[in-house]
Amino acid sequence: MSNIWTIGWNMVKRTIGSRKGLMLYIVLPGIVVAGIISITGGIDNSSKATLLYTNLDNGAGGRHLLAELRSSGDYELAESPGEQEMKESVIGQDGIAGLLIPRDYTAQLLEGKQPQLTVYELKITEDSVLLKMKAAAIARQMLVTAATVKESGTGDPLGQFAAILQQAERHNAGSVRTDYDLYPRQTLGVITGMTLMFLMGLVTSAVNQVIDDRKGRTMMRMYSAPVRAYEIALGNFFGSFLVGIIQIAVVLVLGKWVLRYDYEIPMYLYFLVLAAFMLVSMGIAGTVAGLIRNPRNAGMLNALILTPTCMLGGCFWPLSIMPEYMQKAANFTPQKWAIQAVDIAATGGGWNELWLPFAVLGLMAAILLALGSATLRPNEAGISA
Repeated sequence: MSNIWTIGWNMVKRTIGSRKGLMLYIVLPGIVVAGIISITGGIDNSSKATLLYTNLDNGAGGRHLLAELRSSGDYELAESPGEQEMKESVIGQDGIAGLLIPRDYTAQLLEGKQPQLTVYELKITEDSVLLKMKAAAIARQMLVTAATVKESGTGDPLGQFAAILQQAERHNAGSVRTDYDLYPRQTLGVITGMTLMFLMGLVTSAVNQVIDDRKGRTMMRMYSAPVRAYEIALGNFFGSFLVGIIQIAVVLVLGKWVLRYDYEIPMYLYFLVLAAFMLVSMGIAGTVAGLIRNPRNAGMLNALILTPTCMLGGCFWPLSIMPEYMQKAANFTPQKWAIQAVDIAATGGGWNELWLPFAVLGLMAAILLALGSATLRPNEAGISA
């Protein structure tokens, strides 16, 4: 045990004992994540999104569509005089999207047709997707109403259609809210993904140090002390893990108690998720360090392992937007399970749901650590660059 502690503490001093190491592995991640929190965490999610619109229809259908969108309470409607002006406003990011209601919209509804509503958006966001869904739902309801008016065949169809829509806008029939926003904020996923990316950065440091020890025959001298191979592997693992714990603590302290960001989950649980991910990261470092003999190959670590797994695991974007085969491949990345654990905790899930991601992360860490111990071979010297 003393050998493991000595090797581990020596790795801690080599990693963050210098000013460069302290800035690179402790200060920089804290500053970057704090910057993301300050930008995204301060946004008032309850504020209304600005919706630009141009209504070319003079009938009741276009007016009803805008009235329903306004009454939903989710949008602040801003009228544009024409289609071109609305496009320019969308490009200037004056609103989340632009809605164009075509000419003869009401007349086409009464003819039994579903006229095309055009939505202009600079980029696909949650608000713009919800806008399309709400507009389509309102249009379907008006189409059903128009068909009913047409089948009655009495009186003035335009007048009856307008009267029914006007009555519908009063919302005499109420509803009970069942969606209480029990889902994680999008910003929480971004912050978690960036934190995981910086934790994975410690893998490169750990691999480089093991390669340097092998190249300088330091590991060979330790092995002849005698120190067993598993003690060297556990020492490197423990040292890097301790650096990761310090990094996690700095990030959480800055976010929770300095910037007052609400992570929406208990801090101890968020810490446990990041610590479990750190175990897997160090297991990856041990396995890679055991397989790499040539120091020149260490530069391929980011390109072949770290960046692809972060992309595949959902650190930069939601997994739901990826193809199905990539979502299945993401099950083999620790980032996916760490983010899933955070999402479950943020939606109020208990340990009856959290046990699966924690079990997968623990299994990954155990397998990778065993592989790292088996492939380390400290009695062999590395290939000189």
